[in-house]
Amino acid sequence: MKKVKITVMKMVCHHDLIEKYENPLLHACDMQLGQVFIADGWNKPNGFCDSAWQSISPFVMTLAYGGQDIYDGWMKNKRSAMISCNDGFRPVSFLLEVIDDEQ
Repeated sequence: MKKVKITVMKMVCHHDLIEKYENPLLHACDMQLGQVFIADGWNKPNGFCDSAWQSISPFVMTLAYGGQDIYDGWMKNKRSAMISCNDGFRPVSFLLEVIDDEQ
C-alpha cells in the first residue's frame, strides 16, 4: 500500500451562510493553508479533522491501493485527486497525491 500526501490547498469561508444559518462557534477548523499530512492506509493522520477525514478517506484509500484516474481523466496527474471537506460553511480543499516508495 502506498502513502498519500494530503496538502491543504484552499480554504473558503461563506460568511453570508454562517450569519444566516449557523449557530455561533468559537472554533471550527484547525487546518492551515499549505499544511501537509501523510496518510498511511485507514489511519487518520495526527491532527487531521475528523469530519474532513470522513469526506476524503475513500479517495485516500483508492489511491493508496493503486487506484488512479479517479473520475476518468479528471486530474492531470492520474495518481492524485482534489477533494473538499463536507463543511458547507467553510470548505477546505485538499490535494491528495500518491507518494512513491523509495527502494
